[in-house]
Amino acid sequence: MDRIFENMPLAEKQVDSTQVFDGRLLHVYKDNIILPNGHKSTREYIKHLGAVAVVAMDDKGRIAVEHQFRYPFMAELLEIPAGKLDYADEDHLEAAKRELREETGIEAEHYEYLGPFYPTCAYSTEVIHLYWATGLSFGKRELDYDESINVEMMDIKKFVTMILDGKVPDGKTQSAVLQVWARMNKKQ
Repeated sequence: MDRIFENMPLAEKQVDSTQVFDGRLLHVYKDNIILPNGHKSTREYIKHLGAVAVVAMDDKGRIAVEHQFRYPFMAELLEIPAGKLDYADEDHLEAAKRELREETGIEAEHYEYLGPFYPTCAYSTEVIHLYWATGLSFGKRELDYDESINVEMMDIKKFVTMILDGKVPDGKTQSAVLQVWARMNKKQ
């Protein structure tokens, strides 16, 4: 039997909330709270509309991989196609289809939901909804004015090796691709 070290309530109670920054993408808050032990503290966090990400796989086992410059890291990173929701109640699947088409020109016949991914649960409400897309057809991209993305189709086995070798630091990409890889190998 597993040993339980503590078994106390863990919920924190909000006393008040103040918005300290209201940007185009991020909305930053500072809340005063009461901890489970009765002590007072503060929490600073970001409210985010959410996002989607797609592992788009062709019938040869290749996935769409994006090369994108990420300003906070001043580096080009490898990622799967992804993008933010346009509004809070946007249908995640429709957003995934839109982002895949806009960024890569790819449309898919089948989508499988892989689940939610919380990229920074300690300080953000962002949830990225992960999908696996198959039955691909290729068309024209429709990049946003502020996007510069190079796309290639890469063998998933090679990409998994790159992830395991530490060459793909993006968390959503790691999670989604490794989930697809595990599901593929479970079916064999």
